[in-house]
Amino acid sequence: MALLDIADITKRFPGVIALDGARLSVEAGEVHALLGENGAGKSTLLKILSGAQPCDSGRLSFAGAELDARDTPVRRQDAGIVTIYQEFNLQPFLTVAENMYLGREPLRLGLIDWARLRRDARAVLDSLGLDLDPDTEVRRLSVAEQQMVEIARAMTLNARLIIMDEPTAALSNREVDILHRIIRTLKDRNVAVIYVTHRLREVKAVCDGYTVLRDGRFVASGRVADIEIDGMVRLMVGRDVEFLKRPSHKAAGEVVLKLEGIGRKRGSNEARGTTLTDIGFEVRSGEIVGLAGLVGAGRTELARIVFGAEGKDSGTIWLDGKALKVTSPCDALAAGIALVPEDRKQQGCFLGHSIRHNLSLPSLRRLSRWGVFVDEGAEKRLVEDYRRKLNIKMANDGVAIGTLSGGNQQKVLLARCMALSPKVLIVDEPTRGIDVGAKADVHQVLFDLAATGVAVIVISSELPEVMAVSDRIVVFREGRVTGVLENNGVDEETLMGLMTSSVAA
Repeated sequence: MALLDIADITKRFPGVIALDGARLSVEAGEVHALLGENGAGKSTLLKILSGAQPCDSGRLSFAGAELDARDTPVRRQDAGIVTIYQEFNLQPFLTVAENMYLGREPLRLGLIDWARLRRDARAVLDSLGLDLDPDTEVRRLSVAEQQMVEIARAMTLNARLIIMDEPTAALSNREVDILHRIIRTLKDRNVAVIYVTHRLREVKAVCDGYTVLRDGRFVASGRVADIEIDGMVRLMVGRDVEFLKRPSHKAAGEVVLKLEGIGRKRGSNEARGTTLTDIGFEVRSGEIVGLAGLVGAGRTELARIVFGAEGKDSGTIWLDGKALKVTSPCDALAAGIALVPEDRKQQGCFLGHSIRHNLSLPSLRRLSRWGVFVDEGAEKRLVEDYRRKLNIKMANDGVAIGTLSGGNQQKVLLARCMALSPKVLIVDEPTRGIDVGAKADVHQVLFDLAATGVAVIVISSELPEVMAVSDRIVVFREGRVTGVLENNGVDEETLMGLMTSSVAA
């Protein structure tokens, strides 16, 4: 009997079916890869398994007992299911030992028994072959060492199943080897591991079984020894999703934006982020360039650097043939570069403010009288113009943008950028979380902008979307460009191969 058996799991969010009959089975002592593209439902399934979210329907069985869908993460940990997330749950100013036993410290006469705490922590670390000092503050450890502390902490919880979400995303090859050695040690102790990764060579190196999800549905499962990497790729990308195709158009014009040798090091105090190395490509007038890559590949970091929201350590940004110094978004906007951010709710919209104020904010200088008073008539005319152009559905421009659907919020942000008449428009995840009809509208807006000569960069986690809207596709993997492809018959398997390979094309 399997240690973990998940069957017919369904989870709905407003307007989205995240999981539709998903299933997963893992044996004791097995390292099981959970595979799928971005948006396939992996994270939702893991949140349900860890107790962070309830499922709408389905069955979860662990160690022969049914799990209650209302269980909390603490209840799941008590049952032996421990999750190690990409963003570590460690307290940086506490020691390794304190983090390992936080909230469960050994007591003596009602006080913490520090000697026993250190002794117990040392014993667990030694058993895993980890050369870590229990008295070291976690903030002084490398990312890889912090990962090991998370694993050691899981062992103090008597874990029978450890979920590792992208465990090697920030590790070097040597550190990956160390992690895989630890995983084999866990396997020898009959501890099961669910291993979530986009690095398919690692799946072949360390995993026993695999399960593939696609668009929230179970696709296939089997033994890793029985399938090659190309087969995994086909299972991951073999869905049929239609996007509005880029219509035939005139050839692109002169180079507007050129990136040369862009580099960025991730700071030691950054919980997230990707190191960028020697990024270079160009975008021409009237051209749409798509950036393809997995989560954490560095596409968003690059967009933020070009927009001045993050600094770079090396390289040059050229605009219209001249080197451009961008130290803030104000500099980028003044130069003619606009960005629709990845997270429209947190980084794009002022949810409690009106549609009118959200749309007109960067254009207020142009809409003001004598540089002091906002011309409300001109402001209203601007909003009405873009409401008609983009088919924005709203009661009136005075309602809060937070009351609109995701698709209409996205249109307002696009209108905000269009009102600036930019030379370069960067759109990060243009259709995330919006319905099919709104996707078609957003794509048409991008096509129309390119037709007017705007240089457009589209970042999307959906390969069919990248292929549908782009003239050229730049493929990223772990902060590097692995290929720049003309979009003349390129297929998803080729793109996915470049996204999961370190070989430049």
